[in-house]
Amino acid sequence: MGKETGFLEIERQERSYDPPEERLKHYKEFTRPHDAEKLKLQAARCMNCGIPFCHTGCPVNNIIPDWNHLVYEDDWRNALDVLHSTNNFPEFTGRICPAPCEAACTLNITDQPVTIKSIECAIVDRGWQEGWITPVKPRRATGRRVAVIGSGPAGLACAQQLARAGHSAVVFEKNDRIGGLLRYGIPDFKMEKHLINRRAVQMESEGVTFKTSREVGVDVSFRSLQDNFDAVVLSGGAEQARRLEIPGSELPGVRLAMEFLTQQNKRNAGDDEVRAAPRGSLTATGKHVIVIGGGDTGSDCVGTSNRQGAASVTQLEIMPQPPVKEDKLLTWPDWPLKMRTSSSHEEGAARDWAVLAKRVLAEDGQVAALECVRAEWQDGTMREVEGSAFTLKADLILLAMGFTGSLRTGMLDQSGVRLNERGSVAANVQDYRTSEGNVFACGDMRRGQSLVVWAIREGRQCAASVDEALMGTTDLPR
Repeated sequence: MGKETGFLEIERQERSYDPPEERLKHYKEFTRPHDAEKLKLQAARCMNCGIPFCHTGCPVNNIIPDWNHLVYEDDWRNALDVLHSTNNFPEFTGRICPAPCEAACTLNITDQPVTIKSIECAIVDRGWQEGWITPVKPRRATGRRVAVIGSGPAGLACAQQLARAGHSAVVFEKNDRIGGLLRYGIPDFKMEKHLINRRAVQMESEGVTFKTSREVGVDVSFRSLQDNFDAVVLSGGAEQARRLEIPGSELPGVRLAMEFLTQQNKRNAGDDEVRAAPRGSLTATGKHVIVIGGGDTGSDCVGTSNRQGAASVTQLEIMPQPPVKEDKLLTWPDWPLKMRTSSSHEEGAARDWAVLAKRVLAEDGQVAALECVRAEWQDGTMREVEGSAFTLKADLILLAMGFTGSLRTGMLDQSGVRLNERGSVAANVQDYRTSEGNVFACGDMRRGQSLVVWAIREGRQCAASVDEALMGTTDLPR
């Protein structure tokens, strides 16, 4: 694939960023993509490795060596077709996926994996620029109707695949705009929202209907969907946020990360403060901010806080600091645990590991500080380090500690579907059926908090299962 000796002759070169002092002035994307010639060279590094572990590293099983070779051959149109054959929305994954495919790349054994994510993003961006991406109309209409609840990546992928199979797919979204976590959880500086809007236009042309501001279980009863549709797909998110159960956590300055991120995304979309922040404005401007949680959501809070003009930002993680470099013999081609520094961290933030929050301190009813203690881990068990207590100044504490499953009230209560021990909807990956007849589940609502690329995979596979259940057979890829 590519140039047979390319991986020996050409160095890995990742996309660059605008400098922090420039990108902190706005909320737009700041990645500087390669030009076509540089991408051709990067694609040439894809070696004829025999067993492309990148296939299994990628949750949607992207046929990566094939489209790398097509880019090297300057055949971008066919590269786009190969890319779309496994991934409905590569412009999403090409921006926000952590790229487990690159971790699985054979060249990652020497820490020089192919720049798969950059090439993927360039292919689909080129496709939009050239006008190659157009609606894919079904060959026939089946007359079957499917309700898809939730318009995140799983729901969008499922609805698009169902429409292409000829079914009438109707997507119900409780928010005022479609996109779910993509719309209101991912900051615009990582992925601008016009990318979602143009996919929505394509999907509407393919026959998908979107019903926004329609919360199933509140505005629409679940029973009415069962009565009026041939199948129902549960594709909402894992929105039950993990709370901080310590003294003082009830103070008004202790807030959930998703509330903070959603408000700013709504402001960026042009909403006034009443619509963006119905419970009151939540900003980091001039404040000492502590973000509890060391994952991607916490990193997004760091980047947003800095753009809002925080006085300081500190990110805490309860787990110990990971190693700078993984042990390849133990981890490759699996996703490794190692130190990762995001573009938001590079813009300015203090980071600390193995820290346990103990108490929120207040002055005049407002958050003033966070009392912490050092944690020590041994054989997976944590204990507090005696005499290690310390206090951090804080005006705003953002909780980015992950999610414990889907919201139980409303839709799930009405649906009667069985939940598993993790609080997610119980359904397997063979047919995605729930405990209720002709009710299916996919994405975070089924598997719990996960990656966008996993949501797309599950949405596609769920659509194939629904199609087979309704028609007796399916031509949709899994």
